[in-house]
Amino acid sequence: MSENPQGATSRREFLKNTSRVAAASALAGSAVPFVHAGENNTIRIALIGCGGRGTGAAVNALKVKHGPVKLVAMADVFKDRLDTSYKSIKKDKSLSAQIDVPEDRKFVGFDAYQKAMDCLKPGDVAVFATPLAFRWVHFGYAIKKGLNVFMEKPLTSDGPTSRRMLKLAEESEKKKLKVGVGLNSHHARGLQQVSQRIHDGEIGDIVLMRGYRMHGPITGYFPAKKPGMSEVEFQLRKFHAFIWASGGTFSDFYIHIIDHCCWMKNAWPVSAMGLGGRHYRQNCIDQNFDVYSIEYTFPDGGKLIMDGRSMLGCEPIYHSCAQGTKGYAVLSKNGDCGVDSSTYKGQLPERSNLLWESKIAKEDQNSHQNEWDDLVDAIRNDKPFNEARHGVEASLVTSMGRMAAHTGRTVTFDEILHSDNEYAPNLDKITLDGPAPVMPDAHGKYPVPQPGIVSRREY
Repeated sequence: MSENPQGATSRREFLKNTSRVAAASALAGSAVPFVHAGENNTIRIALIGCGGRGTGAAVNALKVKHGPVKLVAMADVFKDRLDTSYKSIKKDKSLSAQIDVPEDRKFVGFDAYQKAMDCLKPGDVAVFATPLAFRWVHFGYAIKKGLNVFMEKPLTSDGPTSRRMLKLAEESEKKKLKVGVGLNSHHARGLQQVSQRIHDGEIGDIVLMRGYRMHGPITGYFPAKKPGMSEVEFQLRKFHAFIWASGGTFSDFYIHIIDHCCWMKNAWPVSAMGLGGRHYRQNCIDQNFDVYSIEYTFPDGGKLIMDGRSMLGCEPIYHSCAQGTKGYAVLSKNGDCGVDSSTYKGQLPERSNLLWESKIAKEDQNSHQNEWDDLVDAIRNDKPFNEARHGVEASLVTSMGRMAAHTGRTVTFDEILHSDNEYAPNLDKITLDGPAPVMPDAHGKYPVPQPGIVSRREY
């Protein structure tokens, strides 16, 4: 697929789009007609990518509040993952009547996504929970099939795939498809409430936001490749270890907080500078840093500081906040979008300064479930709902910060948007036995970022 950087969306055009981020994430124009209906008005689901997050998304889909939903097809490159996912979903006896995936609708291989989506009709939902590098491949096929989509974040890790996905997002909007993206902060009721208060001026103009995600290593990228395992299989199974497959831990871990802070600011940053390093990696073969600290700058000069750390034995810190000219806001009290959100007069978040605190009913506190309830509600009731463009924008901004740390220089929004660095080209032609997008050296180590040495690419 050819790219035309001159015709791609500019930063200014991106910034104009930020007002589209709303509580229901309704980005598109008028919606697709009601679901395909059939005899019983059941929405059918195909799960493509059967890891932990895909399995969780399938369960959320089956538990929606808005009418019958049925899982009818599953697909993964690896049979063991598909089988494990199927058994996990089946354990919930309350969902047994909604699971109809016989052996002939379980598909394995790189073309499995097509076979699974071929089991659906226009108006049904394809779920994409594979490593992000495959998003543009799968999304393009879903659009051709007229399918609604739910796809996990992040959506891209570089400029070329971001531009490609933007074109697909525009096409999905023109077809009036419903598209959900797993940036569940936008469906966290407390964050929806605090965003409204911030946009109404309760804490004044935001001048500084801070996000923290600091904990021990939580992904299994440490073991070396097993004898006889192909490079492609290894890198897909350990996708958090590789920038091409996931954007690394930076993109996969930090996108939620970066995204919802930009939502509060109602703007995307224009540049990022950052630092990071590998302190304790030693024999680890992945491409990640142990620590990251990114300073994002917004058009009005406001700042977002995003600090991340994956180290054992250090103090765990995991929340986000905003400081304005009139007050202070706790965005997520704990986690990516954890209750409660709150606002304060002055800059000290003490109870004596409390202005407001969110109170969310227990049944509305699961933002992963909320995003599925909102998506299916939009499908059934013909409501505008397309988060694809916003998901690409958020992924691009996250990659901008990651690249700043990995190269040791300031990276602008326009630069990464128009970059020619594609980390996994021709991914629609990948095979298990073919070459992998990145290869190890003679010692089994993969290239890692070297700030100040390698400065135009991340490795």
